[in-house]
Amino acid sequence: MTNHRYLPMTEADKQDMLATIGVNSIEELFSDIPSQIRFKGEMNIKEALREVELVDYFQGLASKNISLKQKPSFLGAGVYEHYIPSIVDHVISRSEFYTAYTPYQPEISQGELQAIFEFQSMICELTSMDLANSSMYDGPTALAEAAMMSAGQTKKKTILVSKAVHPEARAVLQTNATGQRLKVVEIDVKEGVTDLEHLKTNYNDDTACVVVQYPNFFGNLESLAEIEAITHQDKALFVVSSNPLALGILKPPGEFGADIVVGDAQPFGIPTQFGGPHCGYFATTTKLMRKVPGRLVGQTVDDQGQRGFVLTLQAREQHIRREKATSNICSNQALNALAASVAMTAIGKKGVREMAYQNLQKAAYLKSQLKAQGVEVVETAPSFNEFVVKVTKSVSDVNKMLLEKGFIGGYDLGRDDSKLERHMLLAVTEVRTKEQIETFAKELGALQ
Repeated sequence: MTNHRYLPMTEADKQDMLATIGVNSIEELFSDIPSQIRFKGEMNIKEALREVELVDYFQGLASKNISLKQKPSFLGAGVYEHYIPSIVDHVISRSEFYTAYTPYQPEISQGELQAIFEFQSMICELTSMDLANSSMYDGPTALAEAAMMSAGQTKKKTILVSKAVHPEARAVLQTNATGQRLKVVEIDVKEGVTDLEHLKTNYNDDTACVVVQYPNFFGNLESLAEIEAITHQDKALFVVSSNPLALGILKPPGEFGADIVVGDAQPFGIPTQFGGPHCGYFATTTKLMRKVPGRLVGQTVDDQGQRGFVLTLQAREQHIRREKATSNICSNQALNALAASVAMTAIGKKGVREMAYQNLQKAAYLKSQLKAQGVEVVETAPSFNEFVVKVTKSVSDVNKMLLEKGFIGGYDLGRDDSKLERHMLLAVTEVRTKEQIETFAKELGALQ
């Protein structure tokens, strides 16, 4: 007893519960399960450790991780190391935000509601869309929800998604589509971007939406104008997944006629955190306002004319629509959305543009340094802060050797496509220094 700080259930608790339901033992409780399929004997797991030993064990496991604080990283592929203003942690650590839940009661939730409203407003500015919701779990979730909403709106069953969309996002999309009995058709990549001819071939009158990524998974910029023209030749919706930081310098999808713009707000104020949790964003047009999954915060005035904020248009899945809903999303990432809002506010419009510009320029500088070291840079289209290189050994081996030299290498594209074996996706953000970029290029060049 003294070895355990937390006791979820005492023996007396267990006996009381068994007595209440009318059985004498755990064995009797499970007696309806046939004995031939029940596990017998002891589980093949180690005996429980005392608390101090358990803490030491897990700290030992954790110490095996290599963090971004230990080595400079050139790994991106959807999660990026960016500058986070120190004010972000100070604000989100305040108890009124840190412990807040859904602001159903606006009279006591004005602070959180305003923070979410500001998040929505800034996402709309970046994407050039009419409205945004109060965040989603992450980028892939937002993308899947966009496709599901498109199918619900158009009453069509086929989703066309580019293979230049992040493979994990495509996997999440496929899972959601299976549940909704929708067909997902993946469009080929040609020279680093979506193959427009393959898109035209697969587009038909059952197409609910066309989904692309901008910049795409390989870091390249898609021709949104051409894809939009193909998408809108009938009633299909145009869905664009976009890195929000890139929109500080790139023409936003809304100006290309996108119907839904989604992505992950992780580049703004949210640490990489070994892959999550992050914060998805979802922006769309006024026409689709009542079909948006999740929550919307609106601005209004009270009976005295004072500005206030409320959850609005709440005829949603978690309230009354139930089985008629196109989505089951009923929560959000309010704390991480707040972090993104604080970061964007602290950095400012000019700062976001400067961050994006530095990403663009530093990635271009790494390209030039790698070429000088004899590394093959796969340049097929304009890119933002990521690009592909081809190495002469397996990417796994190259990354191990880079780690020994003090660097976290890039993403192994061969994991997702055997045709891209020995191809590595590299990312460069504003936090990488000139010296780090030059040294990394020399070390990678030496491994060729």
